Amino acid sequence: MNSRQIDCVLELAKVLNFNRAAENLFLSQPTLTYHIKSIEEEIGFEIFQRSGRGAVLTPAGRQFCTNLFNLRAEYKRAIEQGQNFSSRYRSGLTIGLPMRSAIYFLPRAIERFESKHPGVLITPEFIALGSCEKFLRGEQDILFAREQDMVGVPDIKIHPLFDSRIYLITERDDPLASKSKITVDDLNGRVLMVGGGSQPELRAVQKRVLERLNLEHFNSNDRESTLTNIAAHKGVCLAPGFLNDHNGEFAWTPFDCDETISCVLCTHAGERRSIVAEFVSIVKNFYEAHPEFDC
Repeated sequence: MNSRQIDCVLELAKVLNFNRAAENLFLSQPTLTYHIKSIEEEIGFEIFQRSGRGAVLTPAGRQFCTNLFNLRAEYKRAIEQGQNFSSRYRSGLTIGLPMRSAIYFLPRAIERFESKHPGVLITPEFIALGSCEKFLRGEQDILFAREQDMVGVPDIKIHPLFDSRIYLITERDDPLASKSKITVDDLNGRVLMVGGGSQPELRAVQKRVLERLNLEHFNSNDRESTLTNIAAHKGVCLAPGFLNDHNGEFAWTPFDCDETISCVLCTHAGERRSIVAEFVSIVKNFYEAHPEFDC
């Protein structure tokens, strides 16, 4: 199966119409039909059931197309990375992190590093918070993580980065946003969103608040859902500062508690390249040079 045939399968799976898929791909309808038939013969099962000019995904075809879509994305990324390397770079480092602002100084660190090493490409790769599978498979050179998630993981080296405080997220015009620090009693009568993969330190704070005030609360599964719910006036949320994207849409006010979440960079225990150690050092130096930064 070649890349053109993959495009044929995925386009037909998208529009479920042979004529429309052929037009979108700039092919004749018989050519598209030939490609689909050839692929089904190659893999040994039907992807589509035909109905006149229409098509319906079979159960096996639906699963196949889901995996094929991910495969094409990886394939495209591999080509783009290869093009980058062939044109400008001789080597590269990949860093896994959940969002750009998790390492607030990352853009400046990349700029400083690449000014000294113009032949080395730093590639941020965004992953789910707490995910380390690609790093452990050796597909990432550096990983941003919560220290609690990495304790006991073999064959890695942990580099402390910063301790993230707990903040209350509200709308900017919320009366609580005018405070310099939020106390437990300030939340009396509010609706508190909890869950969403909260870290043990954050869960401890949430539990203490709920037990003391007996607040109404509900589960919010992830960061984006939580922010959407805040904007919809459904409640407020406690969160670690490293999740703050600093775009000013919401107010992040420090919460009065002792708990913090230790954030670290991880490298592989057997890593010996000086460029890896240098990049980690550059990132750490930015935080050490800006102790006033809220995180």
